[in-house]
Parts: sequence; structure tokens; C-alpha cells
Amino acid sequence: MPPTQANITKFLESVHPYDSLPASEFKRVVEHFACQSFLEGNSIYRRGELLQGLYLVMEGSVEVTDQSGTVISQLSPRNSFGERGLMGDGYAVTSARAVVDTIVLVLPPDEFTRLMAQPGVFRRFFARGHHAEPRRVDMATQKVGDLMSSPPLACAPQDSVRDAARLMRDRKVSSLGVVEDGRLVGLLTTRDLSTRVLAEGLSAVETLVSAVMTHNPTGLPVGALGADVLNIMLEHRIGHLPVVDGDTFIGIITQTDLTRFQAISSTQMIREIVEADDIQGLRAATARIPKLLVQFVGGNIAHEVVTRFITDIADAVTRRLVLLAEETFGPPPVPFVWLACGSQGRQEQTGVSDQDNCIFIDDGFVESQRPWFENLARFVSDGLNACGYVYCPGNMMATNPRWCQPVHVWRSYFHGWIATPDPMAQMLASVMFDLRPIAGSHMLFADLQAETLERASRNSIFVAHMISNSLKHAPPLGLLRGFATVRSGEHRDHIDMKHNGVIPVVDLGRVYALIARLTPANTRARLVAAEEAGVISGAGATDLVAAYDLIAELRLRNQAAQIRAGRTPDNYLAPYEFGDFERSHLRDAFVVVRTMQSALSHRGSATV
Repeated sequence: MPPTQANITKFLESVHPYDSLPASEFKRVVEHFACQSFLEGNSIYRRGELLQGLYLVMEGSVEVTDQSGTVISQLSPRNSFGERGLMGDGYAVTSARAVVDTIVLVLPPDEFTRLMAQPGVFRRFFARGHHAEPRRVDMATQKVGDLMSSPPLACAPQDSVRDAARLMRDRKVSSLGVVEDGRLVGLLTTRDLSTRVLAEGLSAVETLVSAVMTHNPTGLPVGALGADVLNIMLEHRIGHLPVVDGDTFIGIITQTDLTRFQAISSTQMIREIVEADDIQGLRAATARIPKLLVQFVGGNIAHEVVTRFITDIADAVTRRLVLLAEETFGPPPVPFVWLACGSQGRQEQTGVSDQDNCIFIDDGFVESQRPWFENLARFVSDGLNACGYVYCPGNMMATNPRWCQPVHVWRSYFHGWIATPDPMAQMLASVMFDLRPIAGSHMLFADLQAETLERASRNSIFVAHMISNSLKHAPPLGLLRGFATVRSGEHRDHIDMKHNGVIPVVDLGRVYALIARLTPANTRARLVAAEEAGVISGAGATDLVAAYDLIAELRLRNQAAQIRAGRTPDNYLAPYEFGDFERSHLRDAFVVVRTMQSALSHRGSATV
């Protein structure tokens, strides 16, 4: 028996985003939904068919497959499908069938389009991956949680003043929260120690914190803005403000935090790097990268801008190290170019980066000149490691003699990899196709890059092997709307957002660039250029860019949260700690990536 209007209304009241629509809008949407029933095994729509609207599973189960028949999603009640086609040309980009007897609700295309044209929860829900416009990082509009420089440090009211002072000294802070039974009861600052202990001649051993602390200090909720901090500090003439969640102590924000926030910018850091006289000066600048990442993420800056700024810092450090090496070892005997590959080559560095680099030397090179280049490679590589860009675990560095060679040797490398694309050749070619000159004579690379792209793209066997290699990193999709998480160890129940998140898209972008002989190394730039070159369709490019944006941004947000919590950032994200809204969109983004991988594997170099 088909559901009644009352049944449909009650059902939609439990489904997001409909449960958040204004009452009048909700009533209109309910009236526009039509009900359709499908028997077990029946097709709901096939790829390429004109969609009847947005589908919503009310009862039963729906299986969605790509063009090759691969199951990419199994949907249960409250799951929507068909929106990708509706946001494109109106035609289905997948196929869907009922796994069991199923009832779906269908919202007509014109109603879907109307809702998507309006700002609000409906558009935010379905326009996944499309972030807000970047805005200038303004301290006054920042959340307090993004302004705090470190995780909370606290003592108890019954602790001695000496113990509290030692904690402040050892942790290099000027204040402590005073916590009792999990509740903030006071604040102790270095000024309190000076004016209430030393000036009064009190014993640091016998005096308790409770006797000299500020009782029940003014606090701010974690969601307060920087403007609130400034106003309270000015009004009360104080330099420390506790941040609380109810009575729970979250941290402390200080005038130093505000000053540091205003002072941190990639431009300022690069200026310091250019003027640094030694590695210690460079390391002092790069030590602030985590705070810069938090600042940018808190300012809602697009991920491709954040990673570009962070990579600019790595480039500046590399160039400065090369110059310092030349000051130490003398001028180079022949021209050379220092190149980066990996995430630095693609201008996609985050808060977690190792180093991947190599040197192309002019063909006038003779072996007697090798010690100079060995000294250069060791000096720069050691300097990068000291600045936080750790040594490459795969030894893909200029310190490896194999990756410090004249141009004619590099040409033979590329020709050999293209002619004999065994697994090792595919891996090396994948890395080297992301090369980008950093310092030295860039023209030593430019001609070889164009030549290599042209030769590689004409070799259909090599292209086929590169396509196959690009499919080895699979998005972490499980059955029944779940995720394939790490099963054991330190990162159990987490997703590797590097190898199973961004790398599958990086691999796709690299293959598209190879097919169309595109010169950009940046993944997002490659996807955009691939659409313009006709390698992928407009709809495919739009979906893939949106999916990549969402995956990359969640990766950065997760790293920023780890930094704020005082942890070393990594690439592991716990998806089940997110709400249904973000978790659903993250999975949908992975589905898009898998769909594009499938299309590439079945159609080779054809438009997908």
C-alpha cells in the first residue's frame, strides 16, 4: 500500500536537509514529492537517461553502479541519489536499481533547481565540496578557539605556588588555569606571583595557589570572536582570558597570542627566511608553520591557497639554503637546477611534509666536479630536515647520486621508463612527472619536460600502465554507506586522508596531464586544464574538483584541530567523529573519485 501524504510528511521531518527548511518551504516541498515503487531487481534509471528528479529512499534498498557495472554505493532509507546528474545536464551519470522491493520519493527537477538557486540549508547540503568564498584573515572575526596558541595548562588550588611557578617556567607560559573537580575556579599569572607572592614576602613553598590566584575570572566561550577578546581586555585592563565551555576549562588566550596572530603571515615568514644568515634562523621561521595553518583554516581560506602559501615557504627555505651553500662552497662549476617533486613539486604541502628533490646538471659537467654537487645536496637536504622537512623515507633526494645527474642522464632515465614501463618505472615516472624547478637554471628542465610529455603521451602502452598504476590507491569506501577504515594499530577506525583521500585524485590529475601534455604540476590546476583540453567532460570535472576540494579541506581542518590540541598533525581522520551531514558528503566525494577512476580504467585516454 503506497504511503499517505501524512506518512510522507512524517518521514521527511526526520530527513536532513528537509527537517531544517522553513515551515512554508517544507510544506511546499512535501506537496511536490511524488511516490514511486519498484520491485526487487527493477531498474530505477540507467546511465544516460533523463532524470525524473531527485530520488530519496523511503523504504527498501537501492544499488548504484557506474558505467562498468561496478557497485559504488548501496543506499538505505533517508539516502538521496541522482543529484549529480541534476546539477549537471539533467542526465543520469550512474545507474540505479532496487535491491529489494523499494519505495522512493521523487522531487521534480524544476523544484530541485529552484531550491538550489536559493541560499540556505538545501543548497549547502547538496552543493558538497563548494566552499565559501575566501576571506581576509581578520583577527576580530576569528573564533577564540583558533586564536589560542597552545593546549590548556592547569594546576589545582591546593598546589604550592612553587610548583605552579615551575610548571609555568618549564612550559614557557605566563598563566595557568586553576581547576578543581573539572571546573575552572581561578587564574594564576606571572603578575600574581610578582605582586602577591614576591612583593609580599610570602613563602613559595608554603603558600597555596588558592591564596594568590584571581578567583572566578572573566571567561569567554570557545565560540566567541577575537573582537570579544579585545573588548574585554581593554575594558578590564587584563592580558589573560580563560576560554571555557560552561564551567570546563578549555584554554587561555593572551595578548601575546593576539600579537602573534597579527604578526604571522606567509609573506612575513618568507621575508625572515630571505634574510636568515643560518639554519637556526630558517628553523625559527618554519617553526611557526603549524600556527599559520591553524590561522588559514580558521579564516576559511581555500585549501589550494593554504597549501600554496605553505609550499611558498618551503620554496623560500630551499632557495635560501642553496644560496648559503654557494656562499660556503663557492660558485657552481657548471649551471644546475634544483627541483622539487612530491607535494612540494605540486605546491600542495600541508602540516605534514617530507622532502623529495633532485638536481639536473648542465651537460658540460665532468665527474671531477661531483664533490661540489654532493656538498650542495647534503647541505640543502640537512638544512631542510632541520627545518622540519624530514628526509624522504624512499631516498628520493638529491643526496642520492642517482637523482643528481646531468641532463642527458635524466633524459635517458625518462626514455627508459617510457620504453619499459615496469612497476618500478611507473612509480618513478609518477614521481618525476610532478617535478618543479625551485632554484638555479630553470631552462635545463623546461625543454626536457616538453620532450618527455610529448614522448610519453604518444606511447599508448606507457599511458595504459600509468592508468593502471593510478588506480592502486582506492578511496576508502565500505558497504552500506560506511567507510573502509584502518583495522588495527595506532590509527584503527581512521581514514588515511593522504593515501586513500587526496592521492587517488592526484593520480587521476597526473594521468590527465600526461594524456593532454599539460604542464601544470598542481593537481587542481591539472583537473581544470584537463576539462579545458577535453580530456574529461565538464560534468566529470565539476564533480571531481568539488570532491577533491572537500577531501583536501577536511584533511587540512583535521590537521588544524590536531595542532590546536597540542598534537603533531598527521593524515589520519576519524570519520565517525563527524556528524551525519559531513560524513555523508565525505563519502559522496569518495564515490565521485571511484567513479572517475572506473571511467578512466574502462575508457583509457577517451573523454570521461
